[in-house]
Amino acid sequence: MTLRRTLTLSAALGATVLMLALAACKREEVAAREPVPPRVQVERISLAPAETARTFVGTVRPRFESDLAFRVSGKVIGRAVDVGDRVREGDVVARLDPTDLRLQVESAEAELAAASSSFAQAAADERRYAGLKANGFAALADYDRRKTTRDEAESRVKRARRSLELARNQLEYAELRADADGVVTAATAEAGQVVATGQAIVRVARNGEKEALVALPETWLGEAREAAATVRLWSDAVRAYPAVLREMAPQADPATRTYAARFTILEAGDEAALGMTATVTLTRRDQVAAARVPLSAIFNQGAGPGVYVVDPASGTLALRPVTVASYGSRAALVTEGLAEGDTIVTLGVQKLEPGRRVRPVAAR
Repeated sequence: MTLRRTLTLSAALGATVLMLALAACKREEVAAREPVPPRVQVERISLAPAETARTFVGTVRPRFESDLAFRVSGKVIGRAVDVGDRVREGDVVARLDPTDLRLQVESAEAELAAASSSFAQAAADERRYAGLKANGFAALADYDRRKTTRDEAESRVKRARRSLELARNQLEYAELRADADGVVTAATAEAGQVVATGQAIVRVARNGEKEALVALPETWLGEAREAAATVRLWSDAVRAYPAVLREMAPQADPATRTYAARFTILEAGDEAALGMTATVTLTRRDQVAAARVPLSAIFNQGAGPGVYVVDPASGTLALRPVTVASYGSRAALVTEGLAEGDTIVTLGVQKLEPGRRVRPVAAR
């Protein structure tokens, strides 16, 4: 009995040792294996036509708008127009007190009369000495002095005439006239006010071309130059006016970070009143296939945007550069770099690296 018990205990002990040895080998084998690939959330790419049109809100503005000002200083005695009045070329807009200007004209006329008298006397002396010189009764030097006096008197006459013309012109400048047909959009001076030369009195928007002024984001700067533009007025949303981009600001507004753009409204009549709200619709001329991907899938460390694409056969990652047409609040519009059916990683891209194996998990 003792020998049998001893053999049984020995066999059990041997089996236990063998099992421990096998477990240790299995743990070493498991430790020698590669780590388990991490799970990543993925999404399959589906291409669709990109958004071909976008609308921007703006206002109707005149193509030409200028400030009218007096070319002389003085006291305003009357303004003939108010804001909203229509003016025609040559209409009197405002008047200055002409008293001082008339006195300048009278002074210039007197100067011209005095200069003319002096010239007549000098010319007569020059003719008389010319006869005396011809008969030998006057020296050549005396004749030259008389001739010089005559020339100076003639020059003073010319100067007096120019001064008189200038004084008369300034008297005409006392009436401010419109230089083109248009409508008054602002008035900055009133009767009794003393104004300086060049100080704006009224602002006139000329009749003719009208424009829609809108603010464009930087993502649409290139598209705006190539896209077809149409304008609709809020007062008549049915009719669409063709438009052409005429001007774009070279620098963004420091507050809004947008660029001011002016679109000429073709075929716009009186129904397009200045200051009306207008919507400018920009439509891309070419259809572009694009994919909408979550913003969390975009990886960018300064070298440009990219996404991690999972190889369906090996499960390895590849960082593929892409072209982003626009960014939204949740998704980005990718126009180049992705193909139909590609599988991309949508979460945790900052912790991944190219060539790493992963276990894809479809996003819910």
